[in-house]
Amino acid sequence: MGLPIDVLTNDKYGRYAVANKDLAAGEEVINELPVVVGPKLDTYPLCLGCLAPVDASALCSACGWPVCDAQCEKLPMHADSECKVFQACGVKFTVPTEAMGTSPQYECLTPLRLLLAKDKDPTLWDNEVKVLMTHAEKRRQNPQWGANQVNVVDFLRKKCKLESRFSEDDIHQAIGILEVNGFEARAQSGSMVLCLYPKTSMLAHNCVPNTVHSIAPTNEKGERYRIVVRAALPIPKGATLYTSYAHTLDPTMLRREHLNLSKFFECDCARCADPTELGTHMSSLKCTKCDNGIILASNPLDPSAAWKCNGYNCGNTLRGDQVRRVLAVVQADLEAADQGEGDALLGPVEAREKLLKQYKSVFHPRHALVLQLKHGLAQIYGRVDGYSLDELPDILLERKMELCRENLAALDVVAPGMSRIRGLTLYELHVPMILHARSRFQADLLSDSQLRQELAAAAAVLREAADILCLEDPTTPEGSVGLMARESLLQLQASIDSLPV
Repeated sequence: MGLPIDVLTNDKYGRYAVANKDLAAGEEVINELPVVVGPKLDTYPLCLGCLAPVDASALCSACGWPVCDAQCEKLPMHADSECKVFQACGVKFTVPTEAMGTSPQYECLTPLRLLLAKDKDPTLWDNEVKVLMTHAEKRRQNPQWGANQVNVVDFLRKKCKLESRFSEDDIHQAIGILEVNGFEARAQSGSMVLCLYPKTSMLAHNCVPNTVHSIAPTNEKGERYRIVVRAALPIPKGATLYTSYAHTLDPTMLRREHLNLSKFFECDCARCADPTELGTHMSSLKCTKCDNGIILASNPLDPSAAWKCNGYNCGNTLRGDQVRRVLAVVQADLEAADQGEGDALLGPVEAREKLLKQYKSVFHPRHALVLQLKHGLAQIYGRVDGYSLDELPDILLERKMELCRENLAALDVVAPGMSRIRGLTLYELHVPMILHARSRFQADLLSDSQLRQELAAAAAVLREAADILCLEDPTTPEGSVGLMARESLLQLQASIDSLPV
C-alpha cells in the first residue's frame, strides 16, 4: 500500500509532501527504518555496536575502536560497516585525554556509514537519499565546513585510504545530507544519536507542526530506530505536511537561531513571523518603564530589529542584541537548575520557584523560557523528596494543576493535537485533579455528585493522555506511560461508577 502523501517540488522547500487524502488525527503517515544510525557531531565515545556511552577501555578486537564488549563488536551496525574499513587501513582509535571528552575521530563515523550504505543499496541512494537538500553553499560559509574537511574528508580519504572510493564532493554531500535532514533519537542507553529517514525528510519544517513522530531504539519486533509519523490533528487532502526541527518551548529568536545554525535555513512560518507567536506571547517581555506594556519584536524575522513597548505613549525600546543577552543569561540559569548547580541551600522545587519569581518582572507569564521552568516544575511536584504526591497539600496540588494548565494553553496553539508533550502534560494534570477532588470531598467541601463531576473531568484528561501516549511504541518511556494511563483510566472509571448517583 502506498503512502498517503504526494511529493511536490518548489523553490522554498525543494521536495515536500502533501496529503493525498483526508487524514484523521493519529493516522499513520510514514513508517520507515533508518538508512543509517550513528553518533552525532561533538559526541563523547560511544560503543559502535549499541551506541551506549563507553570509556574506551574496551576496543573491538578486529579494528581497535570502542565497543562495550565482544558481543557488541559483532553487531551488524559496526561489524558490517566501519569495522572493515578500519581493519583494512589499520587506523586505530585515539582515546580522548579528558574523561568523557568529545572525540574528533567520531565525526567521520556516521558520514562513513552513509557512504557505505550508498554502496550497499545504490537504488535507494539514487531515488531517495541523494535528492535530499544539503544547503552546500550556506554550509561552506560555516566554520564547521573546515572542521569537516579535516576530521571527515581528509581523515577518510587519506588516513583511511578511501581516495579512490569516495571523492571530496561525495563525502561533503553525505555530511550535508545528515546535517540538514538528520533526526535525533535517544538510544536505549539514553545517548542522543543521529538517524536518517529519507521519506520522513520530505516533510517541510514548521514551528507549529501538523504531524508527530516517534522513534523506538528497539521496538517489540526487535527493529532498531524505526520511525512512525502520524497526523497530530485532522489534515485535509492537499495540505502540506509539516514536522519541526526546533524545540517547541523556545522563543522565536532561539528557534530561528538554532534552525539557521543547524539546518541552514531561516524559518518564516506564521509563528515565527508573528510578534505575539500566534497570541501565546512566548517571546514577549514585560516593559519596565510602564505598568501594563509588553515589549514585542518589531520584526521577528530580523534578529537585529528593535523591540518596542506596545503600551500607550510609552516608547520604550530595546535592541535585538540586548534581548539576546537576556535570553542567554536565563538559559544559563535554566541549565544550572536542570543540573542541580543552583543555590546549594535550595531543593529542586524551591530553586525553580525562586527563578520564576526572579523572572516575573522580566518576561510575559507565558514566555517560552518561563514555560520551560513551569514544565519542569509540573513534572517534579510529586516526584522529589518532601514533595511526593501523598505529601502535597491542597495548595500545592492546585499549584501543579495551574502549571500544567498554563503549559497546555500554549501547547494547544504551538504543539496542537496528539503531540507527545501535550500527552505527558495531560498525564501530569490528571493526578492532582483526582487527589484534590478527593481531599475536598473528605473535608465535606464536595457533595457526591460534585465529586463524580470532578473525577469525570479528570478521567477525560486521562483518556486524552492515554490516546496520545499509546501511539508511542510500548518499549519507550512515553509508551509505557500510555499503558499505565489506560490501566489507571479503567480503575478511575470503576471508582466513578461506584459513587452514588
